[in-house]
Amino acid sequence: MRVPNLIRNRPKTAIIVVAAVVILAGVAVVRNAGDKPSYQTAAVTKGDLEVAISASGKVQPKNYVDVGAQVSGQLEQFYAEIGDYVEKGQLLAQIDETIAATKVEADRAQLKETRASYAQQEATLELARANAARAEMLYAADAISQAEYQAAIADRKVAQARLTQLEAQIERQNSTLEADLATLEFTKIYAPISGTVVSQTAVEGQTLNANQTTPTILRIADLTVMTVEAEVSEADVLRVKKDQEAYFTTLGGDEKWESTVRQVLPQPEVLNDVVLYKVLLDVENHDEILKPEMTAQVFFVSGKADDAILAPVAALRDGRQRPQRPSGSREREGRRGLMAANAQEPNGTDANKAQRDRPRNPNREAMRAIMQENPDAERKMVLVMRDGKPVPQPVLVGIKNRTQAEILYGLEVGDELVIGEAQTARPQNRGNGNRANRPPGMGRRGPR
Repeated sequence: MRVPNLIRNRPKTAIIVVAAVVILAGVAVVRNAGDKPSYQTAAVTKGDLEVAISASGKVQPKNYVDVGAQVSGQLEQFYAEIGDYVEKGQLLAQIDETIAATKVEADRAQLKETRASYAQQEATLELARANAARAEMLYAADAISQAEYQAAIADRKVAQARLTQLEAQIERQNSTLEADLATLEFTKIYAPISGTVVSQTAVEGQTLNANQTTPTILRIADLTVMTVEAEVSEADVLRVKKDQEAYFTTLGGDEKWESTVRQVLPQPEVLNDVVLYKVLLDVENHDEILKPEMTAQVFFVSGKADDAILAPVAALRDGRQRPQRPSGSREREGRRGLMAANAQEPNGTDANKAQRDRPRNPNREAMRAIMQENPDAERKMVLVMRDGKPVPQPVLVGIKNRTQAEILYGLEVGDELVIGEAQTARPQNRGNGNRANRPPGMGRRGPR
């Protein structure tokens, strides 16, 4: 009984299916007609642009001296403290001078003894000379033997040599005395330069041993001129040159310190397989705001543009880009354009003459002139919104950083540029005909 009813109702079911398919197709057509492309845009602005290489570094005094002890002994007293300003030649510390002073006294006594021996020898030499002269007279008168004459002459020569020997001893002892006097003077430590005592590594009462290495007791630095030692990676060091403009800031400080590159050290430092080159910058520090060992964030300026037209880097494209059109439309337009060109093309010489007589594009001439003035400029393409549609526009780009680019030609302030296409939310499985949302019984095949 059910089978006949199903056969009897099949025309009604087919009508319902056809009506549902027509409704869904209409809804899809309406939705597709309402889907218009939506673009993300950004406005062209005007401002300053700077391209810089960043690096970290340390602030150090340009001129400093590690003051050490040249003699061994106990450090008796300091005459300066950390933070004190000292003048060149000012007494800083005193080392026990007992041993050095004793050696000086011994040298002086020995020198005094040698000088006395020298005076004695001078008298001996005078007597030897007189005896030699007398012996020479007697030997000439044949009053003494030849042996006595030769002995008198030898005594004179020995006395002369002994006197010369004592002269050398006096000179040597004078040198020893001067050296010991210098050692005695080294027990007093004086400031080698004018500056500020920035560190102290020894304390009063400490015994210093200068026999093997020179012990450092303090450091004096001239804080009026500071040097920033920036560590630049090998990927960026080729863009850093001597006398290049640079500036830096310190942690916790808002002041911007301007300087120039003094030197790029040729020998790098390798830390964990990372090659870093030191770049030195000098800066005046008369107020002594900068302190040693401060951390600095350094920026080496490689390009700068003031009051320039700026566009977002995301809007720049390589070559000419047009809004996408259906492939069939492009093919039809291409065939129509080719047919029109073939129909209107002049023959031979007339075509060349027409091309030569055609007026030049002033915009292209202006672009060429700017390119000659800026040989490093890049040719790019942007999409400018005109009457709600993206229109390709060639531009010349100067310097640029990661976010903005300087526009030398092609744009004006206020132009809206396409930086991307907005994604509209669409129902899932739309391409499959919303199979999941179909009413029951709306499969590809009807009821059997």
